[in-house]
Amino acid sequence: MLMLRFVCFVILLLLSQMVAGQMSVLIIDGQNNHRNMNEGSAFMKKILEETRLFRVDIITTPAKGGDMSTFSPDFGGYDVVLSNYNGEPWSEKTNAAFEKFVEAGGGLVIVHAADNAFPKWEAYNRMIGIGGWEGRDEHSGPYLYFDEKKGEVVQDVTPGKGGSHGLQHEFVVTTRTPGHPIMKGLPTEWLHQKDELYDRLRGPAREVTVLATANATVETKGSGRHEPVLMAIPYGRGRVFHTTLGHENYSQRCVGFIVTLQRGTEWAATGKVTQKVPTDFPSREKGTVR
Repeated sequence: MLMLRFVCFVILLLLSQMVAGQMSVLIIDGQNNHRNMNEGSAFMKKILEETRLFRVDIITTPAKGGDMSTFSPDFGGYDVVLSNYNGEPWSEKTNAAFEKFVEAGGGLVIVHAADNAFPKWEAYNRMIGIGGWEGRDEHSGPYLYFDEKKGEVVQDVTPGKGGSHGLQHEFVVTTRTPGHPIMKGLPTEWLHQKDELYDRLRGPAREVTVLATANATVETKGSGRHEPVLMAIPYGRGRVFHTTLGHENYSQRCVGFIVTLQRGTEWAATGKVTQKVPTDFPSREKGTVR
């Protein structure tokens, strides 16, 4: 009996230590122009918690037309905020608290349509680097893409709308910053599952490290350029991981999306990545799903 009690005590102690060492993540949703918002939030919570590195909560804003003054999360209680939100503006009070959180060192993860949100919120657009739609144009900042001839990321101030995409399709993601902690050890090229490939995004584009791009081919009604799909941006003492991937449930099941989200969230929280690259990570020729 004493031995059994001792074993139970040890197990509880180990579990408490595991929970105490976890990073805390707040997923925000509530409004989004994507029908799978709820499924996406639940799936991202699941895949983050599967690493045993994260404890994840989901908070939902009021619906469209609701009283946004009631949405006032305690950002300071978390290491990372993951935005799955694209909708009406938050209150000025909440905006100020959010800016303070990231500037003071909080992590931020932007997923897909979250980079459509808040076109007039200057600090938010600085955090995400580039975004699209909702009236964005040359006044929002330059286009940002990888110029194959120059072999570098360029800023293009040509006038025009910000945000578009071609037909959904599988596409190859190309690593551009292999030494970054999020990308270290990943294949130079890997096949991503059917998804929207955002192109012509534009914004402040300050201090954006383009981690990976994909070719938005003219044949798929894209821009014909290598567009950023994974990015890292500093904001004050905070770190922002921005992925344009993840349009649909089938897009998010791609192991490439899963692993880069897991690694990007850890980096946003700590500046490091301790996770190993899994054996089922896709190659250039073969995509993989979970």
